[in-house]
Amino acid sequence: MAILFSKLLLATDGSEHSVRSANYAVELAQQFHAKVDVVYVIDDKKSKSDVLHHVDKYDLKIERQEKIKPVLALLDKANITYEVHFTHGEPAPCIIDFAEKNESDCVIVGSRGRNKVQTMILGSVSHKVAKHAACPVLIIK
Repeated sequence: MAILFSKLLLATDGSEHSVRSANYAVELAQQFHAKVDVVYVIDDKKSKSDVLHHVDKYDLKIERQEKIKPVLALLDKANITYEVHFTHGEPAPCIIDFAEKNESDCVIVGSRGRNKVQTMILGSVSHKVAKHAACPVLIIK
């Protein structure tokens, strides 16, 4: 059985981990000539706090777009076909739902590097995605 990835989901939050994840997404996309869906989940809990600290929703939108610029720059430089999606909700379920609805072949997500106790108690986004996604999940450390 040959593995083919034609639709990759790159979950990003603008962190260092997500930039490293983007490098892997570029490699996979180049190898398989795949399209990349870049998904940024706006956590409802953080969103309320952000709105309180920002006067203008437009400024908040610009700030979010700025966060993912390094990721998009990597995709642009490699001439990868991609589409950016901003979703609202709890990150892990949103990523899983997006992957299922869009028939993603692989989810690429950065690890937060939490210790074992925190992961057991709180769970991490990457751990939840790996546990519940229907497709393969590549977690980048």
